[in-house]
Amino acid sequence: MLVLAAMLWLALNVRLPELGTLQARIAGMGVWGLFVFIALYALVALTPIPVTIMAVTGGLVFGLPVGTVLSLVGVVIGCWGAYWLARGLGRETVLRLLGGHAQMVQERLEGGGFFAVCTLRLLPGVPYWPVNYGSGALGIRHHEFLIATALSSLPGQLSLVAIGAFIADPSLLHGIAVGISWVAVIVLTILSLRRWRTARHEQAATA
Repeated sequence: MLVLAAMLWLALNVRLPELGTLQARIAGMGVWGLFVFIALYALVALTPIPVTIMAVTGGLVFGLPVGTVLSLVGVVIGCWGAYWLARGLGRETVLRLLGGHAQMVQERLEGGGFFAVCTLRLLPGVPYWPVNYGSGALGIRHHEFLIATALSSLPGQLSLVAIGAFIADPSLLHGIAVGISWVAVIVLTILSLRRWRTARHEQAATA
């Protein structure tokens, strides 16, 4: 109940600063801004707060290459923390916390593995936090979750960081990076979804 209350409070009351303000604050910290950004990103990934603003800010403040690396590290740490928190809370508690996301998570992750996590990570409109907590609660193996999270988060993080980099410097290179990264997200989503469906059919046939 305490965890539920904390998450609800964060979702309803915590608001990140405006993009320009956040950019100025992180840039003003110098090298320490790298670690602050990663820590803040990981914290956001633990909550229902959308991570989009953090990835875009990474591109604005640090540029495309560094911003992508920092965003990926931050989101993976946050997802990893949420996974283990869910393991500690247990299945029933987590499913109650997920609320309206519980059915979707159960349908996609129940008995799933690597490709189930990849598919949900890549699907547009699916938040990170239900996948994190659902994976821990529904018994996705730790190494599969971690590898799937790192690999499938990369295209999405790259696409969002590229948008931030393009806003800061609307060059042809950054525009191409935005286009290529979003095409990659779409293609990988289709491939992952097909592979997940094949794995589910094979699992059902052997059951």
